[in-house]
Amino acid sequence: MKIKIRETGMRFVFLFSACVSIIAVAFIIAFLLYNGIPAMSEIGFFKFLFGMTWKPSAGLYGIFPMIVGSICVTAGAIVFGVPLGLGCAAFLAFFCPAKLHRVLKPAVELLAGIPSIVYGFFGLMVIVPVMQTFFGGSGKGILTSSLLLGFMILPTVINVTESSLRAVPNHYYEGSLALGATHERSVFRVIFPAAKSGVFAGIILGIGRAVGETMAVVMVAGNQAIMPESVTSGIRTLTTNIILEMGYAAELHREALIATGVVLFVFILIINLSFSALKRKEERS
Repeated sequence: MKIKIRETGMRFVFLFSACVSIIAVAFIIAFLLYNGIPAMSEIGFFKFLFGMTWKPSAGLYGIFPMIVGSICVTAGAIVFGVPLGLGCAAFLAFFCPAKLHRVLKPAVELLAGIPSIVYGFFGLMVIVPVMQTFFGGSGKGILTSSLLLGFMILPTVINVTESSLRAVPNHYYEGSLALGATHERSVFRVIFPAAKSGVFAGIILGIGRAVGETMAVVMVAGNQAIMPESVTSGIRTLTTNIILEMGYAAELHREALIATGVVLFVFILIINLSFSALKRKEERS
């Protein structure tokens, strides 16, 4: 009887927790839409999304350069971070000696706990001077931001991917060896395809981290609301635009920044929906 009461109580606790999470997300969405959609209507939907000039003092609220900047930085982070993260996860799961694993695994987890501002300071003091040496200019821009974000998404990609690889039943690997495949071939041709759902989940979570990152990018991106001309050009992302101007924005300017948050939310939603659609397609096949 006591066990049944305890189970019923915990069921209500878990249900309450789930409902609070759902309600919180619903309130956030409602706040964004309530404050952002009217601003889009007043500015003009296409002028807001595809306008090339962001100059609130002149009544110009075009965020297209910042959309491009966010896409470029996120794509660069994927190029730098995802291959390195997948390779590191494979090493930790199948190639790393036990003694070394006891050192590397906590180190990777420690990376996840480093504050964004510390990453940004590292980028400002280390990566930016290197970029100035090799490419000239201020050293701040797309390439610098991409490198920094590539480092920042590593813990997410590595941890999720390693867990997914270890979750694959061992007889997949043993069967591959029995058919004459090498250790490396078994890992990359059998284990990785079997764990592709978890691998994609790690990549998507990493992309979400890159899209939503703010403080580190503020310090190394250059914060120029213009269309980038090269990988070393200074840019401003959607998140940095919000944090740089929200402190003093008022009226339509403030609402336009909230509308920028709506666009960012849609970005994340599209990424998650794309992952879900890809996952369902793979499950059917």
